[in-house]
Amino acid sequence: MLKINNLIVKADNKEILHDFNLNINDGEIHVIMGPNGIGKSTIVNTIMGNKNYEVTEGSIEYNNEDLLKMDTTTRARKGLMLINQSPIAIEGVTNAEMLRSAIQEKNQEKVNIFEFNKKLQDICKKLDIPTSFIHRNINDGMSGGERKKNELMHMWMLEPKFLMLDELDSGLDVDALKVCSNSIMEYYKEYKPSILIITHHTQILDIIKPDYVHIIKDGTICYTGNLETAREIENQGFNINLGQTK
Repeated sequence: MLKINNLIVKADNKEILHDFNLNINDGEIHVIMGPNGIGKSTIVNTIMGNKNYEVTEGSIEYNNEDLLKMDTTTRARKGLMLINQSPIAIEGVTNAEMLRSAIQEKNQEKVNIFEFNKKLQDICKKLDIPTSFIHRNINDGMSGGERKKNELMHMWMLEPKFLMLDELDSGLDVDALKVCSNSIMEYYKEYKPSILIITHHTQILDIIKPDYVHIIKDGTICYTGNLETAREIENQGFNINLGQTK
């Protein structure tokens, strides 16, 4: 599915990632943890094609295609999706308008409006958000938790094959985190996407259980473990001795 080899990434002429390697197979759930400012968000933004990050060496392949040759729109069409820590608001474009346009572009055929609206209404119930969100401008006037639920509405409609969550749990109360995490797991069980999660905490991992947990230090993965690794980190911090990279 996704192969990152010997990646070096810079932002503002500063090297953030170096000799970064990661393989994610179909249907696997991977987590990346590490201290603040160490490059975790750089990884998912680079995968998605954020132009603020410059790849100077290395490669990223997605389904045996060179991802670095694709712009962000093409990557999205290929099935990649990133839910940011702070999703931006877009004035003048409603959720329904954006989703209808994106689905038509993806499927190269007109959307059945009845089925489209019915699915959106069902998703709103699933996410415990009012159906008025469907016709609101994207993330406009929404709280942090509402924005993340709104992004999950997009996930259900666009059906990504490779989902990236950049600190989805940040700023969510216990109830909102449970709703969001359960929704993602329901989506995972139905569509079996690959998932890459950036997080500092293990609460989200109590529901979205990972296959692998990677610890990043000095711009590269220094250790790969499992859910117990994440719990050990949360209890004792990143300075514990985890041994060598697996």
